[in-house]
Amino acid sequence: MSASLIALDVMGGDDAPRATLAGALAAVSGKGTLRVPPARLLLVGDQPRMEAMLRELGGDPGFQFQHAAQVIEMGESPAQALRAKPDSSIGRCVQAVREKRASAVVGMGNTGACVGAATLGLGTIPGVRRPGIAVTLNLTGQPVTILDMGANIAPKADHLLQYGAMGSVYAQSCLGQARPRVGLLNVGEEKGKGTDLLKEAHELLAASGLEFVGNVEGGDIFRGVCDIVVTDGFTGNVILKLLEQFASFLTAKILGELKKSGVDLTGATLGNLKAVIDYKSYGGALLLGVNGVVIIGHGRSDEKAIANAIGQAVRAADAGVTEHIGRGLAAPSRSS
Repeated sequence: MSASLIALDVMGGDDAPRATLAGALAAVSGKGTLRVPPARLLLVGDQPRMEAMLRELGGDPGFQFQHAAQVIEMGESPAQALRAKPDSSIGRCVQAVREKRASAVVGMGNTGACVGAATLGLGTIPGVRRPGIAVTLNLTGQPVTILDMGANIAPKADHLLQYGAMGSVYAQSCLGQARPRVGLLNVGEEKGKGTDLLKEAHELLAASGLEFVGNVEGGDIFRGVCDIVVTDGFTGNVILKLLEQFASFLTAKILGELKKSGVDLTGATLGNLKAVIDYKSYGGALLLGVNGVVIIGHGRSDEKAIANAIGQAVRAADAGVTEHIGRGLAAPSRSS
């Protein structure tokens, strides 16, 4: 059993606190598709509401609680809300990690507030210029990690270099990839392609000592050309949301066409298909570069997605990903 204590923002998300508490119950029961060990959870939010909802869902198996009187809503300005709501649930989660009472934060609420609270409350790993959001997909039978997915929509070239370095360390420490291949997302494979930003980033990555395979195109994400895809937060976020919606569209389209043909695609086959393309199987995204493990999930996350996000947090905390990044960043910095 893992000793990691995970601070869960119970009040964050479209269906909070019901969905977050259902996910917590699933996680400690080992029902997540990531098959994580039961995790100890610190539930942060409106304690009377949490306790009442747990009774409705079947009881409290022994969670720890921390009351937080305020919630940062999905539509609020992150910067303004963080200043105006010092007793927010996401802020108290970050505080628990900063004070070493918890090993990681899991939040399904306002993404900007999660990033802002973590960056301000935990600080960045020494040498990190801008944190990045990393999402790991398993589209080809092997994991591919894409970053940034929305933390930094206007990066500089050295930010992209660091995303490649941090993604590589994460892949080594958490995914078991001994020498991750890094690709720079671009409009073509040729070295001189793209904007001035991408050309400069290409030069930095090529000289970094990372296993840089050069420019990659969007379709290469599905081909296993590289293990780490580096991009800006704007492009990464568009890719993520496109993949999610395309997954839903494709599943419905396939089922519709097969039904017309008299084929009933159910059971294990359908489950395996959904596991490949359903974001709920991945749980959440990891904010790399801050001094602590922070998992950011979708606002619409359900029980399955939340349980898997908690599992991600346990794995990242147990693997010491933050410490590995701190040690690993020096090598590419020296080479560049």
